[in-house]
Amino acid sequence: MKKRVYSLQLISSFIMIFSFSQKVFSADFSAYSYILYCPDNGKIILEKNSNQRLPMASTTKIMTALLAFETSKLYDENIKITEKMVRVEGSSMGLKSGQTLSGSNLAKGALTVSGNDAANSIALWLGGSFENFSRFMNIRAKELKMNNTNFVTPSGLDEKNHYSTAFDLALLASEAMKNKEFLKVVSSLKTEVTFKEPNKTVPFYNENKLLKKYKGCIGVKTGFTKISGRCLVSCAERENLRLIVVTLKASDDWNDHIKLYDYGFSHFKAIVPERENLSVPVVGGKVDTVELFFKDPIKIVSNINENPKISKKVSTQKFIYAPVCKNKNVGKVTYFVDGKKYKECELFTKKEIQKKNKKLCFFEKIKKIVKNIKNKIFLKKGKHQ
Repeated sequence: MKKRVYSLQLISSFIMIFSFSQKVFSADFSAYSYILYCPDNGKIILEKNSNQRLPMASTTKIMTALLAFETSKLYDENIKITEKMVRVEGSSMGLKSGQTLSGSNLAKGALTVSGNDAANSIALWLGGSFENFSRFMNIRAKELKMNNTNFVTPSGLDEKNHYSTAFDLALLASEAMKNKEFLKVVSSLKTEVTFKEPNKTVPFYNENKLLKKYKGCIGVKTGFTKISGRCLVSCAERENLRLIVVTLKASDDWNDHIKLYDYGFSHFKAIVPERENLSVPVVGGKVDTVELFFKDPIKIVSNINENPKISKKVSTQKFIYAPVCKNKNVGKVTYFVDGKKYKECELFTKKEIQKKNKKLCFFEKIKKIVKNIKNKIFLKKGKHQ
């Protein structure tokens, strides 16, 4: 009994010490709400008030630009700028009524110089109205499980029911950074925006100072209004480990992010398992096998001092019949860390495999020869007539 009581006291002491250290660590940050998030395993490393609903200013434009890039992938049409699109206060990329440029170029202006005119233009292009576009934004938010977010404006200008959380913005940034066009813009210090009318190219410079201040920073977006205060969503990557930091209501956000990243990169590491060449036999194809791949990169995140035991199980179809289309799902590979299931990845075919030319028997060959002779005679008769 005494032993049990002593154990409980010991556990309580550890909890108190951990809680105290967390409070001391939290006191080092200016942000009212923050999160240090690892998108590779979906884990929260550090947080404070990360599920509290707050205004998020221009970090809203992460969603606006993501929707523009996702649509532009299907059709990147040229948009004629109207007076309604540019009638907005705050930061601007300098759009004027009558100009023409593509949706992806508008997204560049929204992300680099935080153009409210660009955000409005995207909203009216995709939604036809601000109300319709906010519905699109909220539908996409639900898909990403941003359960404490509600979008009203495309730019992030203050509205009563326009809010998000540090955690939800981390989920949004995690998804947005998977988009190659989005990543290219937010990770660049300078981006060129091309106008169709008038025909010109204008350079825009990224307002995210962390790109220069912190080694490994690859995005994402700044924000500020008098009501929201300073808001910042950022992403950094070192030695395959990707981390996301969000701060809301922060007076010293640049340093908050640097300190949080320093903590994350000094305590955690990413292990990338070696990939073996996987394939499946093909029946009746021009080649006997087709190579397989999985789309998402595998990263196993662990404590910097740990060496976890990693294993995997591959499950595929025993064979597939030709023809085989590219990107056909034919199985999965499951990774285990210290005996526990870590991640499951779908396996897809790397390329298209056509059917093998069927061999003709003797009578079929004779039939084909006779048919060719008849066709030649028919063509000769046609010429003479």
